[in-house]
Amino acid sequence: MQSIASRIASELAVRPEQVAATVSLLDEGASVPFIARYRKEVTGSLDDTQLRYLEERLRYLRELEDRRAAVLSSIAEQGKLSPELERDIREADTKTRLEDLYLPYKPKRRTKGQIAIEAGLEPLADALFADPTLDPESTAAGYVDADKGVADAKAALDGAKYILMERFAENASLLERLRSALRDDGRVVSRVVAGKEQEGAKFADYFEYDEPLKKVPSHRALAILRGRNEGVLSIALELGDAEPAPGTMHPCEALVAETVGIVNQGRAADRWLNEVVRWTWRVKLLGHLETELLGELREAAEDEAIRVFASNLKDLLLSAPAGPRVTLGLDPGLRTGVKAVVVDATGKLLDTATIFPHAPRNDWDRSLATLAALCTKHQVDLIAVGNGTASRETDKLAADLIKLCSGQKMQKVMVSEAGASVYSASELAAREFPDLDVTYRGAVSIARRLQDPLAELVKIEPKAIGVGQYQHDVSQVKLARGLDAVVEDCVNAVGVDLNTASAALLTRVSGLNPSIAQNIVDYRDSHGAFRNRRELLKVSRLGEKTFEQAAGFLRVMNGDNPLDASAVHPEAYPLVERIAEQTGRDVRGLIGDSAFLRKLEPARYTDEHFGIPTITDILRELDKPGRDPRPEFKAAEFQEGVESLKDLKPGMTLEGAVTNVANFGAFVDIGVHQDGLVHISMLSHQFVKDPRDVVKAGDIVKVKVLEVDIPRQRISLTMRLDDKPQPAGERQQPGERNRGRQSAPRGNGGGNNTRPADAGGTFANLFANAKNLKKK
Repeated sequence: MQSIASRIASELAVRPEQVAATVSLLDEGASVPFIARYRKEVTGSLDDTQLRYLEERLRYLRELEDRRAAVLSSIAEQGKLSPELERDIREADTKTRLEDLYLPYKPKRRTKGQIAIEAGLEPLADALFADPTLDPESTAAGYVDADKGVADAKAALDGAKYILMERFAENASLLERLRSALRDDGRVVSRVVAGKEQEGAKFADYFEYDEPLKKVPSHRALAILRGRNEGVLSIALELGDAEPAPGTMHPCEALVAETVGIVNQGRAADRWLNEVVRWTWRVKLLGHLETELLGELREAAEDEAIRVFASNLKDLLLSAPAGPRVTLGLDPGLRTGVKAVVVDATGKLLDTATIFPHAPRNDWDRSLATLAALCTKHQVDLIAVGNGTASRETDKLAADLIKLCSGQKMQKVMVSEAGASVYSASELAAREFPDLDVTYRGAVSIARRLQDPLAELVKIEPKAIGVGQYQHDVSQVKLARGLDAVVEDCVNAVGVDLNTASAALLTRVSGLNPSIAQNIVDYRDSHGAFRNRRELLKVSRLGEKTFEQAAGFLRVMNGDNPLDASAVHPEAYPLVERIAEQTGRDVRGLIGDSAFLRKLEPARYTDEHFGIPTITDILRELDKPGRDPRPEFKAAEFQEGVESLKDLKPGMTLEGAVTNVANFGAFVDIGVHQDGLVHISMLSHQFVKDPRDVVKAGDIVKVKVLEVDIPRQRISLTMRLDDKPQPAGERQQPGERNRGRQSAPRGNGGGNNTRPADAGGTFANLFANAKNLKKK
């Protein structure tokens, strides 16, 4: 049996030594960001994506080993662990295979088969199975025993049937063959529940849905499963016809018969044995495998949904910061007014106001005057407008404000307010602004997330940020684990200013936790700004191990040591000093001297601690210390006069911001309170396998309107600007539509095409053979 390290190495196509070294680091408490950046020589330069996969697989395989040990112990205690069974159990490479092998030995409730065995009917079952020439009725007559609950021959045959059914249903080989065949050729079928047509109109695409199991994409799987959970849809997993033609056997029944060695040759017991086969499939296996495979579909769909969510979250967190500029934050509203706040370049709250420019008060001029006074008083540079209710009206107000204060050269930007209300009501916001009304806290969040999206969004539960789909339908434990990893990777990729970071941001730094992060802030409040990284060791509960993990990601700007403002780890300071000494420079003279640094050969400075990968990183960091990996800031300009769906017309070309990327396309905010969908087929003239190859959350794009469906609140867009909208009668909506057995989705062949479910595959021959297996 392969070791865990060897197995993961094979899956990652790396050497087992790399995996073993990484596992050792993880077990010692090292974080993935720390290992990825500062332990390249140890891991052979595994990147953060490989490390995250390794970490997840390590968790799964260790759980598998723990379960394997428990199974072996249980079977051994029963005295039933043969060498062959032990070999199979030790070679089981998935939890499913392991549980299949354990099934016959797993303690269970008293079953009908066990009761029949206790009644002495096992010899009858064995006899009829071994010799189908025996007559079932006459053979069973010899087992009638009223004292044992066997009243007549029929009762004896029923008991024998349950014995064989349970025996067959616990056959690990049969289970694997059936499971494999259903995965290859099974179809997911959904139908609307009678009387739920109106109530479940949003699931109309799945009222008559039929698609091969292996081709169901994650978003459709989760939609169907949600429809079932809401009582609108019924779901089944089918193979072949639900009811075979008279005289034929269902393909799965044929596979049961083939695996256990039952062949209908017209002998006396063949009809009874075929009935056992039929019951084995329909009573014992169909429901079990359907539940299991639909569960697999859900799990795979959840994993893909979490992957997509994580990818979008990463793009959003690493979107361009507007930078340290005085910002006016506007949280739009109608009846309750627009909440306005001003924050300084560091995000500190300076001023607040509530204005009522919109209905019902329509106090436009006074609102403008109030905002103009705030902008003049605080020399505002940026205006952040939340994209919720009344956002376009408030955006127009901001435009008038810029005209009124033309001398200040302000810029307005529409900002997603997803999660702002979650932050406003959070304990963190209450600690940060104990005396500030909840309604103003949201405006502060909107302003700050324009200045630095990463620093502000880490204060919000990741799933509330609004860049995922079906986030409430997936495993919340897996979702939280996946999203937290993304946040950790992003924060550490950018780095954190030790003297300005909030406790929420510090918590996400490698090696730190909420308690130590708060201790850092408390120390900073008591002793003033940190002058160097080593001063961190004075913080309560922050020891050498935590310092090792965190120090490289924390920046001290304008401190005692210029290297503290870079991503160079303190453990490498002696190396930098040695490089400076050997080149006749001081450390400050090295930093930023690109021409000189590019002439240096990393191999000249290697030693037993630092190899070429780390030295190359150090030289690159000295070239541009503390460089921010995020792109340059720019914002979308929404078209004036286009404020709602009714303002949209097919053929319009607009600018928008990508808010979310799914496997079937990208959603784009064009300023009408409803994101439009650019289907995957409309992203480019070239073949697109993954929408993320073309766009990512936060991108500013040009789109053309293809179709506007006001009743369903849907907008179809294209990024192929030479596309022409089709007449309504000819138009085929490229979005999420029913992919029936006979339908072929419009697009670029990105993996959603279907075929008739019986076209080839594992069951190609069984379908033909099943027709010849007649019931007598």
